[in-house]
Amino acid sequence: MSAPPPDRKQPASTALVIFAKAPIPGEVKTRLSPGLTEDEAATLHGSFVLDTLERTKAAASKFKLPVDRFLACAPSSSHVFFKIMEARHGVTLLDQQGGDLGARMAQAFAALFARGYRYIVVVGTDVPSLPLTHYRDAVQSLTRHDLILGPARDGGYYLIGMTAPHPNLFRDIPWSTNQVLALTQEKATAAGLKIALLPVWSDVDTLDDLQALIDECAADKKRPKQERVFSMRTAGSLELLAKRLRTRHP
Repeated sequence: MSAPPPDRKQPASTALVIFAKAPIPGEVKTRLSPGLTEDEAATLHGSFVLDTLERTKAAASKFKLPVDRFLACAPSSSHVFFKIMEARHGVTLLDQQGGDLGARMAQAFAALFARGYRYIVVVGTDVPSLPLTHYRDAVQSLTRHDLILGPARDGGYYLIGMTAPHPNLFRDIPWSTNQVLALTQEKATAAGLKIALLPVWSDVDTLDDLQALIDECAADKKRPKQERVFSMRTAGSLELLAKRLRTRHP
């Protein structure tokens, strides 16, 4: 009787993909202007990207999640910001490809399923305080469901995960409207997919969203240091922006 083969490290079964734009003034968080300057909006966006990189890494480590992390980049993975993120945070870079957000997400799912991943989770960068448990629950839910969605308060979603390509979920969706989540669920139900939902969370698109995040961060600062959710970097940025907004809009 032959001896069993030696143990080998199994490749990760899940791809965790962070969808991000480079923090180019005038091209990111444009709905925060004119309340914020283009430079302020870009700086805040860059901090959010860093938060998401750090928190996905922390979740993977804390819960021992079998994930490979990717950073899906726009306008190009060759941008120096993304090269720095690759070197510092150990993520694999992908180029976002497609005419709109839906096409870009569909392409990312297709490309990574083609690489052999069983489960793929895509998350945006506008949820800097998203609990680490949400990442764990998203990954674990895909072992029992076909589709996982993280509903945003504005009617969109901040996270989507699948066990197989379903490009129709991304077609004919009015992106950046309050219909995104509902239409996606309708399409998934019509396709017979088993759906799981994460808790509703707020993303940051408008000045009202930003003010809510500033208030949340102020409350977070009152917690013991080891219990705080916001990074010191983002907390400092939000505190500075709060002061500037009070000066501009007394």
